Amino acid sequence: MERERVVGAMSALWSVGAGLLLLVLWVRHRGLEAVLVHHRWLFVCLFLMPLSILFDIYYQLRAWAVWRLHSAPRQHAQRVRHIQEQVREWKKEGSKRYMCTGRPGWLTVSLRVGKYKKTHKNIMINLMDVLEVDSERQVVRVEPLVSMGQLTAYLNPMGWTIPVVPELDDLTVGGLIMGTGIESSSHIYGLFQHTCVAYELVLADGSLVRCSPTENSDLFYAVPWSCGTLGFLVAAEIKMIPAKKYVKIHYKPVRGLQKICEKFTEESKKKENSFVEGLMYSLDEAVIMTGVLTDEAEQSKINRIGNYYKPWFFKHVEKYLKADRTGVEYIPSRHYYHRHTRSIFWELQDIIPFGNNPVFRYLFGWMVPPKISLLKLTQGEAIRKLYEQHHVVQDMLVPMKSLEKSIQTFHVDLNVYPIWLCPFILPNNPGMVHPKGNETELYVDIGAYGEPKSKQFEARASMRQMEKFVRSVHGFQMLYADCYMTREEFWDMFDGSLYHKLREQMNCKDAFPEVYDKICKAARH
Repeated sequence: MERERVVGAMSALWSVGAGLLLLVLWVRHRGLEAVLVHHRWLFVCLFLMPLSILFDIYYQLRAWAVWRLHSAPRQHAQRVRHIQEQVREWKKEGSKRYMCTGRPGWLTVSLRVGKYKKTHKNIMINLMDVLEVDSERQVVRVEPLVSMGQLTAYLNPMGWTIPVVPELDDLTVGGLIMGTGIESSSHIYGLFQHTCVAYELVLADGSLVRCSPTENSDLFYAVPWSCGTLGFLVAAEIKMIPAKKYVKIHYKPVRGLQKICEKFTEESKKKENSFVEGLMYSLDEAVIMTGVLTDEAEQSKINRIGNYYKPWFFKHVEKYLKADRTGVEYIPSRHYYHRHTRSIFWELQDIIPFGNNPVFRYLFGWMVPPKISLLKLTQGEAIRKLYEQHHVVQDMLVPMKSLEKSIQTFHVDLNVYPIWLCPFILPNNPGMVHPKGNETELYVDIGAYGEPKSKQFEARASMRQMEKFVRSVHGFQMLYADCYMTREEFWDMFDGSLYHKLREQMNCKDAFPEVYDKICKAARH
């Protein structure tokens, strides 16, 4: 019996070895670059998915150890002092180069790779812990590298959550403040920045400053969308709200573009809806989803959509459209907050075409998704250029009153589906992004992710056309994505008055690049 086991084990090893040898020979024959471009799923499944699991295990163990030892607040002060020392050292060296965070560009969720990291003075900022939960004030204080997955896992067992939980697990607090963030609750609470009550920054002179709506208020309103060009964020205070066990979600298929826009606008104005979201599967087909938080659920209607073997959320939603029926489900709250994570919205279907197949989900779904940072790190120049010319990842924020015209423009210039619709309220606060008038206005985020089917699509020309349209309706482009505007066009879209005033006052011009120079293609090429 023992001999048979040994023989069986040896046979298995020989089979694996032979398989790997054949794989190596095939890769050598085709060329590594050709395999990575045309059969990327092979590399992702064999290497990136297991590596992503190891990343997750490491960060979970680290967070557990920090929580058990209660060491985060004490270490925070020490780490901030180290950041201040690095900035003062930069000044002693003569302030010859701009500063930026030392976090590698491939670790960010943005698809853009920041080449400025190689030429700027890198300031190491190792701040990734939850510092304090103040139940009395209903505020959580966190460091900038705390991720959304980490924060919801920390707060939910305590009975708390934050009002706006942007979709993907790996999005960080710092990125969501210095850039922006949105969720299907934003029609009530606004963008991620509007749920923050205070920031702490290390400035260009090495000083540590706290800002809020009542303390250094100009800085507080100028920080969002500044992309780290006013100072280094070292902590943020975010509002908390009581968490509930489930989201009761209603699915409603709608046909006809005008009816889709009318229904979506109507639901977005209802404050009794905790969540509002739309998925468009073609120009005239959509599913509008509304949800409310609840602690009670009908057991037969509970759908734990976040379980690894479950269908991808956007595919699950599409079933209601194909069947032309409405539906009601109860989704556990944390599953709902991260419902698009496993499929990276619908981007993963372009990388692993069979990823939603039941067999793949049951056998390997527990390793999905691969880390976006690892996908960036291993994409290579050929894939990067291919994505740049034949792939779009864009979020355009436009007034709700321009929704129908905006969708038609997206269809003509891009023709990418599904399209994500997420409403948000935009208050008339100072800063780079606010409504044209003097009052709060309802806006919508139109997200296009995938390969354009428009025959006339050409990356630069088509995106410049899109940017021109968005400016014409007083909308805004999320800055994580490729931006082709000129400097004049950029500052026509964004209000730079407060931003430029503070850069002058705080001597930022020699310390940090202007936000346009940091993110726009026209400035970087």
